[in-house]
Amino acid sequence: MSAAIELALPVQPIHTISLFVNNVPGVLVRVSLVFSRRGFNIESLVVSPGAEGDFSRMTVTCSGEHEVLEQIIKQLSKLVDVVHAIDHSTDNSYEVEIALAKLECSLSERAQILQIAKHFKARAVDYGPESVILQANGSSEKIDAMIMLLRPYGITELVRSGKLLMARGKKTT
Repeated sequence: MSAAIELALPVQPIHTISLFVNNVPGVLVRVSLVFSRRGFNIESLVVSPGAEGDFSRMTVTCSGEHEVLEQIIKQLSKLVDVVHAIDHSTDNSYEVEIALAKLECSLSERAQILQIAKHFKARAVDYGPESVILQANGSSEKIDAMIMLLRPYGITELVRSGKLLMARGKKTT
């Protein structure tokens, strides 16, 4: 008889970094190389135009040790096209994510799936004879919880936007 050994991997803290960058070709590659060189995996990345057309906002979600992340932020700040880089992991900020989930389901399962969607304030954006597509928005934790409850019904496709973030009050994002 063999004893089961459970190996617990250390949980890495999740970090959300906001970058304000010049809107020029190649800036995304240079930013991602800084993370890669330090062994950080980018879990989500959202890039969008800033309020002015000359700049873009990048929101990067990654996990890893805080000390290494501080070095990454210092290196990002030294890049020519980065105006500023801020770790918002402990800040008071508003965060939101959007997800689309497609589930193959029979008509008998559809009521249960829609009940779960209603609980998470998700909405059905497409109905097919054997499938439904749900759209949900909210915190990453809310999206994770909804997905966990929907998994037994068989999620066939899942698309997530990645975290969007804005600092509350007068603080700069």
